[in-house]
Amino acid sequence: MTKRKLQRFAENLTFPHLIQPQGFYPPVDHELKGKWKQNFFKNERDIILELGCGRGEYTVNLARMFPNQNFIGVDWKGARLWKGAKDSQQEQITNTGFLRIQIQNVGHYFGPGEVKEIWITFPDPQPGKRGERKRLTSPRFLEIYRTFLSRGGIIHLKTDDLGLYEYTLGILDEVKASIIFTTDDLYATTPEDPVLSLKTTYEKIWLAEGKKICYLKFCFT
Repeated sequence: MTKRKLQRFAENLTFPHLIQPQGFYPPVDHELKGKWKQNFFKNERDIILELGCGRGEYTVNLARMFPNQNFIGVDWKGARLWKGAKDSQQEQITNTGFLRIQIQNVGHYFGPGEVKEIWITFPDPQPGKRGERKRLTSPRFLEIYRTFLSRGGIIHLKTDDLGLYEYTLGILDEVKASIIFTTDDLYATTPEDPVLSLKTTYEKIWLAEGKKICYLKFCFT
């Protein structure tokens, strides 16, 4: 492990808005489950999650754009989460939080109806039949999200992988979800949407290489 990573891991421990549960296996329900608004954010505003948030670029940028909503970035990679936690601390962005867990355990951290929206931004597409269960839009994961999304809660998928996009479209009927909006070429379709035009570092690289960005917005019926 590099010295840089060790320094980031140490600094993560000092961030009050970065939750890092320790030693729970099998996972148990966390004390914040169902109580994020009251005990963490200290307000009654809507909660939006970014799952697999990496550096937390969407989490931080959305929090800047929408100060009257609460945003939580979730990822397992502590050295990446450090970036979003650090940026939000330096800018004193108070409507952000970060949660370092494996995504399959997210149901232990949020109660029924607690989350208004989910963003899944450029997840690992997990190609091949063996990777299907690991896809963040597989039925396995979507059923977890259903347990804590509010009625009519929205899921956003943004990806450069056409296979993952088409796979997700194909399983929506199975999981009883309906499409709100979909496109396989986002910036040709909605070039001026301020939210959808947010770009991660890697997304900018992919666009420069000529890749198209797919976007899918849906909800459970």
